[in-house]
Amino acid sequence: MRKFIYIIVFFSFFDLFTQLPIMSPFAESLGAAPFLTGFIVGMYSFSNTIGNILSGFITDRKGPFIVLVSGLFAASISLFLYNAADNAWVLLVIRFVHGLMAGFITPAAFTYLANATANEKKGKGAAISGAFVGLAAIIGPAFSGIIASRTSETTVLTVNAVIMLLLGVLAVYFLRANIEAAPRQKDAPAGIFRHPDVLKAFTGAFLLMFSQGVMAYMLPLKVIHLGYDTKTSGLLLSTFGIVAILVFLLPTNRLFDVLKPVHTFSFGIAMMGSSLILLGQAASPGALYFLMGLYGVGFAFLFPSINSLLVGAVEPGQRGKAYGYFYAFFSLGVVAGSGVTGLLALSASGGFLLTGLILISAAIFVTIHYFLKTDAT
Repeated sequence: MRKFIYIIVFFSFFDLFTQLPIMSPFAESLGAAPFLTGFIVGMYSFSNTIGNILSGFITDRKGPFIVLVSGLFAASISLFLYNAADNAWVLLVIRFVHGLMAGFITPAAFTYLANATANEKKGKGAAISGAFVGLAAIIGPAFSGIIASRTSETTVLTVNAVIMLLLGVLAVYFLRANIEAAPRQKDAPAGIFRHPDVLKAFTGAFLLMFSQGVMAYMLPLKVIHLGYDTKTSGLLLSTFGIVAILVFLLPTNRLFDVLKPVHTFSFGIAMMGSSLILLGQAASPGALYFLMGLYGVGFAFLFPSINSLLVGAVEPGQRGKAYGYFYAFFSLGVVAGSGVTGLLALSASGGFLLTGLILISAAIFVTIHYFLKTDAT
């Protein structure tokens, strides 16, 4: 069952990452002005946030099976709708529906994984799921870029629709034996926000994707400024993804069950922050590749840590809600990362410096909080 959920995790993020290279050209081909194009691109993240939160609440009430299966079928239908987009405003509506429906999948899938994984292997399990996310980040954009250039953007989206439909059918077959409603909790919905480890997990999720938003926006500018082409940007992003996947899948993933998640959290986010600051100053290809590799190591330590913090702090009956908020913070982080640096009109070096300082500050705060808490006990 877990292997099948990992496949669902892969394709849910594959759907997300295949959109990155094609949505702006698709919107422009339908006559969208630059402002509307940006609105169309961002609409998915906006509605996805809503879907994540709704998915979490419904998962805790009805169990993850019905939410996951419904999300897969609904996402498939919304992906088929892209074929009906004949103007930019219709595309905007479809983007809202797609983001909303796709938002139901991830919290339910990760709730399944959390409930099915032994407590002593939560860190390793989160690392494996992170590897599938990393694979989707590498394969998705390349796949959509190649297919769209040879056919059209709607072909990519239709392929995703067929995959989601097939996964929905298979989920009914493979997961119906695991239909299980999580026990209801009496805590108020806001209760999970009072746990320090939950707040760390949400903050880590937001900052991880904030840095990704900055990376997606600033790295191509940095590369072009140094006189290299866009292919170099793609290779640099692949370097970070490959390094992260290696840390996730090699025996290093045992560290996430041996070390306390608060320690791997601080190490990972500090490593990411330091790499970003140095990226802003780097001027040679060798330095860029090395620093992107270090960023990948930091990413690989942070992702399982925030998952472990969340699962360890939340009762099974509230995990759906917790993962709903968790992935809502993911979506918000991407938008905030590119949006804030764009709003401040920062250079690539300035954007990397600001983001790096924010991440290192978070590492320092979490470390100080941990030692103060330890001394108090």
